[in-house]
Amino acid sequence: MISILHSLSKNVNAVLLNQSCWVVQKVVQRHLNLLEYQSKVLLQNNGVAVQQFKIVETTDEAERLPQQFKVEEYVVKAQILAGGRGLGYFDNGFKGGVHITKDPGEVPAIVKKMIGHHLITKQTPKSGCLVHKVMVAESVTIIREVYICILMDREHNGPVIIASAAGGTDIETVAKNSPHLISTVPVDIEEGVTDKLAEEVAQVLQFKGSLIKKAALQIKKLWQLFLNVDAVQLEINPLVETDKGCVIAVDAKISFDDNAWFRQKEIFEMEDKSEIDSREVEASRYNLNYIAMSGNIGCLVNGAGLAMATMDIIKLYGGEPANFLDVGGGVQEEQVLRAFGILISDEKVKAILVNVFGGIVNCATIARGIVNASREMNLTIPLIVRLEGTNVKEAKQILADSELPILSADSLDDAAKKAVASIQ
Repeated sequence: MISILHSLSKNVNAVLLNQSCWVVQKVVQRHLNLLEYQSKVLLQNNGVAVQQFKIVETTDEAERLPQQFKVEEYVVKAQILAGGRGLGYFDNGFKGGVHITKDPGEVPAIVKKMIGHHLITKQTPKSGCLVHKVMVAESVTIIREVYICILMDREHNGPVIIASAAGGTDIETVAKNSPHLISTVPVDIEEGVTDKLAEEVAQVLQFKGSLIKKAALQIKKLWQLFLNVDAVQLEINPLVETDKGCVIAVDAKISFDDNAWFRQKEIFEMEDKSEIDSREVEASRYNLNYIAMSGNIGCLVNGAGLAMATMDIIKLYGGEPANFLDVGGGVQEEQVLRAFGILISDEKVKAILVNVFGGIVNCATIARGIVNASREMNLTIPLIVRLEGTNVKEAKQILADSELPILSADSLDDAAKKAVASIQ
């Protein structure tokens, strides 16, 4: 989020220029993101105060809800992996992905206008995201909203708490126009969030009197959740003070460390893949890193840095990369075949450029994978291959012996030029 980036570093450009390896890793790594209600389940299970809520998936469930879930006021929220829902609109003309009503009879009608329709917000594609589930929660009377986030920060070599008393939906504007209202509090990973630190953060958030202790308790519970689920970011926006003197987490977003999936299998199984590009999902099944782009030259490369350089040089010679696809250092023939399948599944792809430097990777393995994939898929679009490194002579011989119409390149420049020329 803009607010997080802004508050983490006063020299973002230096991070981008001087820590390029880290930036590339962040580009290709797809962290697990949960829907809001799923995050609330985790909050609830870890003792963090949240509203009562129910999940509705069908219109029949919506009709039965008023008899099963009775509160003074309802908040109805469409569940998609995007922000700005309150200001969004649906493909059927219905406005707003968040609605509040005191009338139980209105809830089914609102839900029916959401489920099965696409919600368009400033953070979704133009076509919006299809709503499969709606959360109906108890509405609380909010006296004050604040912002709190716990995340891992490279600048501080560990976790920090980002806190602002100016919380709510406009936190990005606060970060841009009034950065002095956002505080960054480092957390000692050995000590964690102590009572003293939690109360200091509560005071930064401008809680007063008895609410300081209540807010500090919630902050400590959030810290424990952050540790328990191997989170890299736990954002509560807003954390609210209610008219009944409670401190409640109203909205939550949690991002997880992909490397901890083996410890968090139950959480990772909760992932909703309906909003993720199916090619990304397919790539992840075979340990490939894939991100779709808007161009027409498909790229198959080993190593994130080389992949970025390949896309850059395609642009330099007037072409447009269709994707980022890193097959990694331990790639096998089967993965090459799957990678080709993902590339040609994109109708925009008019040529494929393979750029492999064989350090850990055996070029001969890549060459055999290329030949097998080309034959099995009856490849008809131009294929440009540049190989260097381990067993490159054997690899080039494999390509030559295949008698397939493969364009060999002697350098990355040569490969990019041939790829661009092949579709002009």
